[in-house]
Amino acid sequence: MLFLDKWERKFGWLSFPGLLRYYALFHVLVYLLQIVNPGIGEILDFNRTKILEGEAWRVITFLFAESGSGGLGAFGALFLFFMVMIAFMMNDALEGQWGVFRTSIFHYTAFVGLIAANFLYPVAMPGSGFFVYTSAFLAFATLFPKHEFMMFLIIPVQVRWLAILLGVLLVLRVVSNPIYIGFLLLGFANYLLWAGIPALRGQAQAVKSVTRKRKFDKHKLDDEESFHRCKVCGQTEISDPELEFRMAADGEEYCEDHLPQ
Repeated sequence: MLFLDKWERKFGWLSFPGLLRYYALFHVLVYLLQIVNPGIGEILDFNRTKILEGEAWRVITFLFAESGSGGLGAFGALFLFFMVMIAFMMNDALEGQWGVFRTSIFHYTAFVGLIAANFLYPVAMPGSGFFVYTSAFLAFATLFPKHEFMMFLIIPVQVRWLAILLGVLLVLRVVSNPIYIGFLLLGFANYLLWAGIPALRGQAQAVKSVTRKRKFDKHKLDDEESFHRCKVCGQTEISDPELEFRMAADGEEYCEDHLPQ
């Protein structure tokens, strides 16, 4: 995207190397705080009324408020560990593919979209901070669809199938509660803008290129395999099998419709 190149020249200072890594580490920090004080999540969570009363930190900290959603026991710790490892891997892959600036803008768009969605909707969606990981995962799956994850540490599964399953679950969530379709569109605006729509455009261009190549190859094959060709109209016995050809006195070949008198 050319406009992103212009943005980078003007706003390169917005680049944040390893942003998703730090985001994951903040989740770890809040998780540890919740072990000490289980009520910390309520202090950090999004609450429009309290924000307007002066608790401005909630505008940002709600992104980490549900860090202990998997539980504070062994299962929750294991879930958090794998989440952090995958976040680190996705961060490095996206920055390697897009560069630090574009990847940073991708995540900033997710933050802004989630803040706007929580403000616009009457009831905040619990755990919406995890949408940042979800959108990054969908972008990773779009860019590297054949990358394999080891499910249960033994079953190799290509990431595209996991992304499709995730997409189906999101659609079912919208079907079960259509009011949140706008929330999800804002929450995943970064994926749609930076990965989803460009991928669809790229696929459409690829299909057009294949179609053009096939047409070109067909015409080329027709030209190479034809034995007769009319000097006037260029038709061959392949383009019109019923056409008859004759050799004229000038040594050139003509179809019956253009044979010199």
